[in-house]
Amino acid sequence: MDFEEREEQRMLREGVRRIATSFGHRWYVERARRGEKTQELWDALAREGYLGVSLPEQYGGGGLGISELCIVCEELSAQGCPLLLLVVSPAICGTVIARFGDDAQRARWLPGLAKGTSTMVFALTEPDAGSNSHQVSTTAVRDGDGWRISGQKYYISGVDEAEQMLLVARTGTDARTGRGQLSLFVVDTDAPGLKRDAIPMEIVSPEKQFTLFFDDVRVPGDRLIGGEGNGLKALFHGLNPERITSAAYCVGLARYALDKGAAYARERKVWSVPIGAHQGIAHPLARACIQMELAKLMTQKAAWLHDAGKDAGEASNMARLSAADAAIDSLDAAIQTHGGNGLASEYGLADLWGFARLQRIAPVSREMVLNFVSQHSLGLPKSY
Repeated sequence: MDFEEREEQRMLREGVRRIATSFGHRWYVERARRGEKTQELWDALAREGYLGVSLPEQYGGGGLGISELCIVCEELSAQGCPLLLLVVSPAICGTVIARFGDDAQRARWLPGLAKGTSTMVFALTEPDAGSNSHQVSTTAVRDGDGWRISGQKYYISGVDEAEQMLLVARTGTDARTGRGQLSLFVVDTDAPGLKRDAIPMEIVSPEKQFTLFFDDVRVPGDRLIGGEGNGLKALFHGLNPERITSAAYCVGLARYALDKGAAYARERKVWSVPIGAHQGIAHPLARACIQMELAKLMTQKAAWLHDAGKDAGEASNMARLSAADAAIDSLDAAIQTHGGNGLASEYGLADLWGFARLQRIAPVSREMVLNFVSQHSLGLPKSY
């Protein structure tokens, strides 16, 4: 693994930074507070081909990897403009369809995802299943040459912005284990029988969360991705990129907070010298900086493993947890450095707290990451 970025990666980083800076955090927050979308930023990234960097070239993508998509995510977040749909549209849905879709399915959906002209969200979580994907209760039953889907999904991001969703449904039950046999379907977000309710959230973000109700929603047979009952394998192939790119967003958020915290500590004077000269101010920022750099290394490792076709499960989970902690600690240190100003809207810190705190919960909870590491890394008995 080479820690020095290639020229194309450096150019990618500079290009995304340039675009994100031209919009900026204040623009992002104002849009989010008004309930508006950040489509202009999305379109600007799309015009440069940055949204599809990890998707195959033959379908209009950049032909690169999750490592490059992480660069896009990190730089957006480092300028205070995290776009959550990047984590679900190209990272999860694009990755799964590129790997498990047939030729017709890849030709149908990947070009739009690569160009950014269409988006696809991911529908897994349910009110009663929590982190236990085996207990998904949304069902898909055969109906002639198609399927009919019934059930409920919970905390599904950006449904109001997407044309389709990649949905996880139960198509059978394993007689030996009692676990659900899962399958993946592409479902139109405006399909008859599909209803959505927005979930009020205390997070400043342009992407909204929804509860979805499926009342006998019919989908054609060509919407089944990867074959009946094979959804679990495809699901986990997409969850690692989700965790890795989410970690990249957290690294970027930590950078954003530390940049603002350090700048304020250099400029603010109370007792004749900048407050950053005092260890009580400097050390929390320094410790958070170390955490951020360590999280970035683990995120790079996880992305490299995934792109190399190796098992990235352990590294993806470790990156996810360490980066979430780094984001929260960096933001907290920056807010504390600012004193009362840290909570003032003008300084652009407190409005990111909800987004940062969410990272310990979703897309995978801190507790489930620790369960994974306990069992798979340390060989301890399974606890759930």
